[in-house]
Amino acid sequence: MDALKLIAQDSLKKEVPQIEIGDTIKVDVNIREGQRERIQVFEGTVIAKKGSGISETFTVRRVSYGVGVERVFPIHSPNVKGVKLVRKGHVRRAKLYYLRDRVGKAAKLREKIR
Repeated sequence: MDALKLIAQDSLKKEVPQIEIGDTIKVDVNIREGQRERIQVFEGTVIAKKGSGISETFTVRRVSYGVGVERVFPIHSPNVKGVKLVRKGHVRRAKLYYLRDRVGKAAKLREKIR
């Protein structure tokens, strides 16, 4: 078991972005299409964080053409090229699953005042 922890620690050397629940972020994702590779930007609100260590993930939600889209990204994935913070959100919950039921401006979060 300790050998697995050592292997996990070696792969944790990647710079981990400081993201919190409620933040609006842009995630640069590496997309492979046959022999070609390109970077696609997925912008949305962080509604959940889960796990720890090498298996830590975060869920990002956005509304695209009237349809809610959620993607789960592993923080330490080599396909996640970068994460940029757009704005900080003021929330009082650890999981924002209630945003799934809201439409339009009701789904917006207040911005955290620094």
